[in-house]
Amino acid sequence: MLIEQFTVRRLKMRMKEPFSTSFGTMQDKQFLLIEVKDELGNCGWGESVAFEAPWYTEETVETNWHMIRDFLIPLLIGKELSHPDQVGENFSSIRGNNMAKAAVEGAVWDLYAKRNNLSLAESLGGGRAYIDVGISIGLQQNLSDLIEKVRMFLDEGYKRIKVKIKPGADVELLRRLRAVYPDVPLMADANSAYTLDDIDLLKQLDDFGLLMIEQPLGYDDIVDHSILQKELKTPICLDESIHSLADARKAIALGSTKIINIKIGRVGGLSEAKKIHDYCMDNGIPVWCGGMLEAGIGRAHNIALTSLPNFILPGDTAGSSRYWEKDIITPEVTVQDGKIKVPVSKGIGFTPNLATIEEFTVGKWHFTK
Repeated sequence: MLIEQFTVRRLKMRMKEPFSTSFGTMQDKQFLLIEVKDELGNCGWGESVAFEAPWYTEETVETNWHMIRDFLIPLLIGKELSHPDQVGENFSSIRGNNMAKAAVEGAVWDLYAKRNNLSLAESLGGGRAYIDVGISIGLQQNLSDLIEKVRMFLDEGYKRIKVKIKPGADVELLRRLRAVYPDVPLMADANSAYTLDDIDLLKQLDDFGLLMIEQPLGYDDIVDHSILQKELKTPICLDESIHSLADARKAIALGSTKIINIKIGRVGGLSEAKKIHDYCMDNGIPVWCGGMLEAGIGRAHNIALTSLPNFILPGDTAGSSRYWEKDIITPEVTVQDGKIKVPVSKGIGFTPNLATIEEFTVGKWHFTK
């Protein structure tokens, strides 16, 4: 496939309600959409998941725009590719900037699947007809609000509840939540809010039968997590620390993690995500797909990835209506009985709604070879 044209759009969408974690609160989501076209006029779509501020990683919407415009598109436009794995090879001279790379690579994966009359899930080697999904609930103003939200999402059929925690909103929060919901599959996400000085506090979480505690220590740490995991019965899941297959291999070797959260943007794209998935499967480490408050195109990529066999834990890919009054794809992503149907039509399996995309677009740029 000859990469002939890119269109980059900057969108601004307002979430239904603010989403709060240990590192900040967000309600307006700005992000980039990447559309790539080949010599036959086929198109593929990708979505950047970077936030406006460098809370989660060092990347932002602005740095993604800079990298995509000034480096990544020039490295691909006019190139002939036989497979999306070659995108990463073309980007090998660029250090880091995984979210920018993943947005462009994701569009090429969608294009590749469409050219080959395959769904994106099939292109990746996925075989599931449905994926189980959980829900991520941000920090709430009070415990009663959290308890009510958990009840609402359980009534909607979600298979797993993830709650955000931080110092001062952790042990007692989980104790009271467990008192109300003693049997619910429950996990806690700390977003790197603790240190090894908090071992005694974190050991108290073993009392609550959690599926896992996600990224309790430093966002770039692997070594300290290995020390903490030896002290905990609760499995540690690494998120922010894993940017590549090499990171996953080291974390597993050190005993730093028993579960890995794979986010496409964080690891640089679907090709690297699949490598991590395969390595974890070979080494008995279950994985699940984390969310970055994606709009519909990013959500579609997550669904396709989660169709791979080692995604045995419910991920964060909730339905479109969890976050948006109106999504940018047709049909929107829906959850029924805690499951999402994996599309079987070509590419991502959802049609970008161009009218809605234009409604939310605040900037648009074209690049041709």
